Amino acid sequence: MKIISQKSIRDLGITPSQCIDWIYESFASKKDAQLPAKVPVHPRDSEFFTSMPCLLPVDKKTGNRYFGVKVVHRIEDAVPSLGSDILLYDANNGELLALIDGDWITAMRTGAVAAVAAKTLRRSNSSCYGILGLGNTARATMLCVLGGEPEKKFHVKLLRYKDQAEQFVERFKDYGNVSFEIVDDVKEIARTVDVLFSCVTCAESFIVDNEKDFPAGITIVPIHTKGFQNCDTTFDRIFGDDTEHVKNFRYFKQFKEYNEIGEVLAGKDPGRTSDLQRILSYNYGLGLHDVVYASKIYEMTKDMIGPEVEIVKETEKFWL
Repeated sequence: MKIISQKSIRDLGITPSQCIDWIYESFASKKDAQLPAKVPVHPRDSEFFTSMPCLLPVDKKTGNRYFGVKVVHRIEDAVPSLGSDILLYDANNGELLALIDGDWITAMRTGAVAAVAAKTLRRSNSSCYGILGLGNTARATMLCVLGGEPEKKFHVKLLRYKDQAEQFVERFKDYGNVSFEIVDDVKEIARTVDVLFSCVTCAESFIVDNEKDFPAGITIVPIHTKGFQNCDTTFDRIFGDDTEHVKNFRYFKQFKEYNEIGEVLAGKDPGRTSDLQRILSYNYGLGLHDVVYASKIYEMTKDMIGPEVEIVKETEKFWL
């Protein structure tokens, strides 16, 4: 069994554009994958361990088939508080192939999904984006937005928080296809952007109290899903990455018009049908994406020298 660390993954030099390609591939394979809903347990209040299994379809070119399960946790006293690990198996024979650090995968697949959702659902001629919450998820999203459309110019409004906005601007200072503006008022951002990403990890109340502050034509991508429930019953269209994962949302049955974003990517749903529509894209986070990324990374590293653990299995049935 290989042990694949975050450093090993980062050393592969996987580009944001490649991350986006894997997201398109993931959604295209979704109908043939087995993707049970997440299973969370809660040690205390806002803490959790969540299991995310997925069985990928057989690769028609190689015959390979992978099963994986990601375990993501958020523990208040841990440093960092959020972390994840992925077990990857050969589904053809049950062999445990790798234990993979899931933190880079989680950040980049989340950012790639957000970038794909924005590009797919935004109104025509959109170029002004807003970002709330400026941690690694926001950075991954920005990397995928800029890397996915390097020919397009973006203007991005950042909600000020401590010195994170300034650090964010510094991180992307060498990118020629983006300009930044730091804003103190969340309502100003909400009223003036084409696409709004919320990367706030925990929202106990509405991000913007009055949903009427969101203009016609806006696309909102609440990456951590919380804080926009006051929009659920009034926005024109709402999309999710998987119905089983969002059907228990409080206002799901009151959504005006709902579909999975994969149906848009497959050309089975037009997505946005008017530049006046207000759209929400709830991407709850799929083990499908994690396992696709993990399998790609395993294939890139399987012949490399690195830490391994020998797992000795009995070859004959044994009796206790």
